[in-house]
Amino acid sequence: MNEAIRKLPEIDRNIHEPARLMIVATLSAVDEADFLYLLQSTGLTKGNLSSHLSRLEQVGYVSIEKTFVGKVTRTLCRLTDEGREALEAYRQQMKSVL
Repeated sequence: MNEAIRKLPEIDRNIHEPARLMIVATLSAVDEADFLYLLQSTGLTKGNLSSHLSRLEQVGYVSIEKTFVGKVTRTLCRLTDEGREALEAYRQQMKSVL
């Protein structure tokens, strides 16, 4: 059996989950994205997106900044350096398996 396949159970589950993979992949293509952009890009519900962003923030892959534009809250999300490294490691692992 291929060594890469044997290591598949060690895959980063913080990124491997489809919704989080969509978020991380989207953020990897931009400097920052607001919540509404991510909502439209991923097709997730507000609650689902919020939950996955919180998880990604907890593990240090995403930074979240809340600001106000007038009286409206604006949530800006950025992929951290750690998040970029984790995505690249995930990509390399999946590439070696497939």
